[in-house]
This record gives sequence, structure tokens and C-alpha cells, in this order.
Amino acid sequence: MRLFSRRTTLSALAMLALSACGDANGDGPGASSSGSGDGLPEIVLGDPDAPVTLIEYASVTCGACLQFHQQVMPSIKADYVETGKVKFIFREFPTPPAQVAVAGFAIARCAGDENYYDVIDDLFDAQPGILMAARNGAVRPALEEIASRHGISPGAEFDACLSDPDIRTDIADVIMSGEDFQVTATPTLILQGRRVENTRQAYSADGLSALIDLELEALGISTQADPVVEDTLADEDAPAEAGDDTENQ
Repeated sequence: MRLFSRRTTLSALAMLALSACGDANGDGPGASSSGSGDGLPEIVLGDPDAPVTLIEYASVTCGACLQFHQQVMPSIKADYVETGKVKFIFREFPTPPAQVAVAGFAIARCAGDENYYDVIDDLFDAQPGILMAARNGAVRPALEEIASRHGISPGAEFDACLSDPDIRTDIADVIMSGEDFQVTATPTLILQGRRVENTRQAYSADGLSALIDLELEALGISTQADPVVEDTLADEDAPAEAGDDTENQ
């Protein structure tokens, strides 16, 4: 789990504010981001009316977030999100190199709500290569390649996306919301409005599933799988056993 200070967060916000005013990437219109019921510009994965809400504050440049994405989220999505029990919300919380994380988040938002989580998945899968490219001063081509896979052309359209002031403001608003939960590490999970303690068990697939089950049970929702009902044949429909044939010979 990656720990960071308030100074790190404020630095990311300052960088966002400067970029929103225009930078070397140029400026121009970009895709609009979505809004949520609580006023934050965020995108829901799963049924918006699901009874349980799981929020993750994370960064696409965070190694611990990558581990959570690969080892925990697949089972949570399959067992809870895709079954309509949980709605999942990813909240952008950039970690160093923050400018790379923010660029990735901007690409995800520019790709549109319906493609947002596909881009986040792509960014996590490509994280090792992106970080290596950043160390070698060649991160732009790596990000442009991801953007192009999701309908954002290299060059002017890519530049316009990264410098879109509305998207920068949306991401800044999401970052600031972390203050409400005293987010000091990524990933940080918020389950039903309460921060999940940063323990190894809670951030495992089994541990998080157990916590979600408790919330579902508190709402009176069964967490047990439907029992398998075995078909039983009535006596008159059962096949006759050898020696039980009563027909006249």
C-alpha cells in the first residue's frame, strides 16, 4: 500500500490547476465527464441502484493498486458487481509520477463513460511499461498508444484531452473528496460510506468479500448461493428396477 503526505496531494492539485490554464500541450475541447448523485464527477461500474457501494481511491501509477486490481477486483466484480449487489466507483488519486497518473485519468475520461473502466484496466495492465517509459523520458508515446486504442487520436486530439480544463477540474474535485475520508494511502476503500481499515485481510479477495457480505446481511440480503434443487421422480415416473416388471408375460 502506497503511503503519501498531504503535500503530495496538494502538489498534484497545483499541477492540475496550472494545466487547466493551458500548457505546452496546447488547449482545446475534450470529452465531458459524468456526474454522480453526490455531486462528484465520477462513473459507476455496475447497477447504479445496487444496495452496496464500494469506492476505491487509487492511482494507475501505484504498484499496490495494480496488485489489488489484478488479485482482488476480478472476484469482486464477478461475485458482487456483475450480480447487481455492489456498485463500484473508482476515484482518481494520483501518486508519483503524478503528471503521468493524471494524464492516464484524463484519457479515461476523454474516452467516455462507457469506455472509462476499459481504459483504467488498460492503464493498470500497462503500468510497468508506462513507468519504465516515464523513467526514460518517453512516456508520451506509451500514453498515446493507449489513448489510440480507445478512440483518441495521437497529436492534437490527445493534447486537447490532456489539457481540457473541465476534466482537470473534475479530477481535482475527486482528489479533494479524499479529505472527507482522510485518505493517506492508495488503494483506500470506502464501503457503504466508511473507510475500510488498511489490513492485509481486508484487502484480500476473501477478506473484502466477507466485509461486503456483512453489509448485505445488514440490509437483509442473503449472501448464500441458491441451493441446488435435485429433480426427484415420482414413483409412477421412476423407471422399473430389474425384476419389478408387472406386465403380463
